[in-house]
Amino acid sequence: MSDASASILPSATSHIWPASPLGEWRDTYATLHRWLQIVGKTRLALAPMQNHYWHCTLYVTARGLGTSPMPFDGESVEVELDFIDHSLLIRTSRGDRRSLPLRARSVAAFYREYVALLGSLDIWPRIWPVPVELPDRLRFDKDDGHCSYDADAAYRCWRILAGCDRVLKEFRGAFLGKSSPSHFWWGSFDLACTRFSGRQAPTHPGGVPNCPDYVTREAYSHECISVGWWPGTVGGLEEPAFYAYSYPEPPGCAGAPIAPAAAYYHSGMREWILPYDAVRTAEDPDAALLAFCQSTYTAAADLAHWDRAALERTSMAQSSSREQ
Repeated sequence: MSDASASILPSATSHIWPASPLGEWRDTYATLHRWLQIVGKTRLALAPMQNHYWHCTLYVTARGLGTSPMPFDGESVEVELDFIDHSLLIRTSRGDRRSLPLRARSVAAFYREYVALLGSLDIWPRIWPVPVELPDRLRFDKDDGHCSYDADAAYRCWRILAGCDRVLKEFRGAFLGKSSPSHFWWGSFDLACTRFSGRQAPTHPGGVPNCPDYVTREAYSHECISVGWWPGTVGGLEEPAFYAYSYPEPPGCAGAPIAPAAAYYHSGMREWILPYDAVRTAEDPDAALLAFCQSTYTAAADLAHWDRAALERTSMAQSSSREQ
């Protein structure tokens, strides 16, 4: 274990849902967001296409965020950002291992070192070095302005993602229809799980900043209800929060009853919002988050006339592997 991780573990793990005010780590957030886009674009380049662009997402691991194995030249490679030891790790099925310390450095420096590390393994993915879903288009290899890394803040963010991932996986288990994994979208820096009705959706209007409309239209090609977490947005909702929404949005969502009491409908975002602090300070945070997941899904599915009887399990106990 590194000295950096040893110094932050006692306070950061005092509970599973740590505080993470956006204002306290906004510079690290901006830098880390771009680092994660660089790693995510590696998976976009190497992994085979999947519906809704699921092939490009990252996943919560026991130590951070990772790509899962990606094919290259008959072998496989995976990349993981370890937020306990604060190191980026590259591992291949040939037994190769490379690492890069996570510390304060510019996005440009990170990009150069990361690409060189892949190149030392003879892996040369085609990475478009421009941010997506962000207001700026400053190329990664030219970005010397974003250069912050607060190890404690990055660790606390990962702990929240790990807690959210655990609850979303439990929530996902009750659904028989098509559902995404719990996965991390590096474009928007959010962890989400999405359920589908099985019916096609109207063409999405697009318009996501610095993201081709064909990507958004593939992502929303079919009716869906999504729930997830993100750290907040500078200049927007500047607090970490859970969100839920339906595409297309059926009439009546704004007035639908949802839980817990702190949750509300945000008319500007057209999403249900549950402040993260309401969950982390709840007597039972997991139960509060599950209530939000279930109540928003129920409201949207009923308003959109989903065939819930065909899409949902009547009893999770019937399928529990723990009873076998």
